[in-house]
Amino acid sequence: MLSPADIRPNPRKTTSVRRLGRLDIARLREAVLAIPEAMWDAENADKPNRFEALDRTRHIVFRFVSNFQDWRQSYDRPLWHEWRELLEPVLAQAVAPYGYDRAVFPRVMLARMAPGGVIKPHRDANPAAKWPHKIHVPLLTNEQVTFFVDGVGYHFEEGEAVEVSNMAVHAVENNGTSDRIHLIFEYYDQDQPDPEWLAAVIEAARTRAATR
Repeated sequence: MLSPADIRPNPRKTTSVRRLGRLDIARLREAVLAIPEAMWDAENADKPNRFEALDRTRHIVFRFVSNFQDWRQSYDRPLWHEWRELLEPVLAQAVAPYGYDRAVFPRVMLARMAPGGVIKPHRDANPAAKWPHKIHVPLLTNEQVTFFVDGVGYHFEEGEAVEVSNMAVHAVENNGTSDRIHLIFEYYDQDQPDPEWLAAVIEAARTRAATR
């Protein structure tokens, strides 16, 4: 019987924060700031990531995992093809320090937090979040936005790519007077062997589905 303790995270992931460097976000930032409110509302209403900890943070999701057990299965949402030309150069710059030859971005999204917004302390608990690196790129922020990892507060500048530990307890507060918009994505190496526990997790999910 597989226990939660058996589902160990990728040892390559940061355990706190890993700063990856400054990026050229000018074209993407301009396009994101021009997104109409109606589009934010419509995409947020249809988003697949409905987690209580996210509170009122709004999202536009470009790519997402097909289920929460396996990061190797993901799909493009309709806006991915429209935004791909703007997103891919930023994604490529951000992940250059990893040096992976064959890698995948299973989740790609924008996250918008209004002034006074909060993301409650939580860990990303689903198995599909255990293996990929989780990376943030602020496109719009202010000095009063704080990202907490295990109680330690960090401020990330616009255009700075940062890997954060989603296995640690993390939270966000926007105590400023302007929105905070991040490009958030996951990234993993296809050439890295799958963890031993993955097959058992998938089989357990199939068994549960078959007995419903």
